[in-house]
Amino acid sequence: MSTPRPVSFLPLATDDLTSVEGTLVVFCGLDAKLGDAAATVDAAAGGALTRMISAEDFKAKSGAPHMIGWPAGMAAKSVLLMPLDADAERKDVRSAGGAIAVRAGSGPITIAAAGVADAGRIAEMVWATVMRLYTFETYKTGDSADTDPAAITVLCDEPEAVAAASAPYAALAEGVFFTRDLVNEPANTLTTDEFAARLAAMGEMGLEVEILGESELEAMGARAMLGVGLGSENETKLVVMKWMGGGDEAPLALVGKGVIFDTGGISLKPAGGMEEMTMDMGGAAVVSGVMRTLALRKAKANVVGVVGLVENMPDSKAQRPGDIVRSMKGDTIEIINTDAEGRLVLADALWYTQQTFKPSGIVDLATLTGAMIVALAKSIAGHFANDDAFNAAYEAACAATGERTWRMPLDQTYHDQIKSRLADIKNTGGRNGGACTAAAFLECFVEDDTPWIHIDIAGVALSGGASTLAPKGATGWGVAALDELVRSREV
Repeated sequence: MSTPRPVSFLPLATDDLTSVEGTLVVFCGLDAKLGDAAATVDAAAGGALTRMISAEDFKAKSGAPHMIGWPAGMAAKSVLLMPLDADAERKDVRSAGGAIAVRAGSGPITIAAAGVADAGRIAEMVWATVMRLYTFETYKTGDSADTDPAAITVLCDEPEAVAAASAPYAALAEGVFFTRDLVNEPANTLTTDEFAARLAAMGEMGLEVEILGESELEAMGARAMLGVGLGSENETKLVVMKWMGGGDEAPLALVGKGVIFDTGGISLKPAGGMEEMTMDMGGAAVVSGVMRTLALRKAKANVVGVVGLVENMPDSKAQRPGDIVRSMKGDTIEIINTDAEGRLVLADALWYTQQTFKPSGIVDLATLTGAMIVALAKSIAGHFANDDAFNAAYEAACAATGERTWRMPLDQTYHDQIKSRLADIKNTGGRNGGACTAAAFLECFVEDDTPWIHIDIAGVALSGGASTLAPKGATGWGVAALDELVRSREV
């Protein structure tokens, strides 16, 4: 697994700043007034920072650093002067952390944060730095691939308090990195067996992990899920992860689509861009990352994570358009398009979860539809909800963590589009409203009294470019928001 940068917290001794190597980060206010650490650096460097902030083109924009390379009188390779208001909003704190990572690069980083902000803001800034420094180099060869990551040192007024505030963020970083690694892995490595094995290994953290194979799924009648994997040599599996850190309350359930590779099956996808279908298990990866986070931070909540692992391949045994399958619930489904496979996986996973655990609410995640990318592009997830209170809690969690989402409509119109002439429902309603008809299909497998949210992460799971908290590639979108949602429900 990719390892987050090690972080240590120490008291600030300004006299020692001149000997800091690598990148040293100091701060100024939005009025360009230098903080104590910045003033020390300025004196040692012959007034270099004063000259910088006195320049006509200097702008003290929150979270946007200014760099001096190889400053005189300093051992540091570079000094970053970071403008940040003492009462900065969380988004500005995260932006500052991400910018530190981008400008500092791979070497050691020292953040002289004494007097900058409270312990919580410092902790979040450091977390953002760690998040943006993520790299996936498992398949890179050469000397750099074996190099241990350089450390981050945080110099602050109350190191013990900042360390305590940072502990949950450290767990969250591990969960996000775990998710990103899973999404970045190629399908010839991350088979359903390997995916399940990595989840089983989390039993050492205190999670209860159960793996159900094809024989168990067949006995339970999970033929919607099993139909998706008929053309693959990889065994279809359902993996259940339980974290029971709360009281006697019913658990929150997280359900994820885990299609390790999606060719589209007999309804074959175009070749262009198909290599990105290694990320079609993004929903399962997010659920796995959240469960890892909860275990690491010993969450005081009951949460069940259920992921359906399958591969969608064309083969003589593969499911065909026109086939009719019976779900675990008992409903019959006409297969119109074998590339609408994720909803078949989720249908049985959702029904199994409800019948087995009677959850207080369900959140499912899936890289489900290209239609969601058409609707919202690649920076905002779309979600559907059948319960306003549950929806409000989820949206509050997204707002708190900066993971953007938008509630989409779900009404009878979309259910009408998936009525089948031959079966109870069909697995696609055509191009119009494709994300909405996919959600309507899933709603057929949610009991009326179960609060439920469906999140389509097709656009946000894999980024074509870098963002504040992630480099290009897998983002881990949703781990932070769902951890925040669980936190809001903790006893």
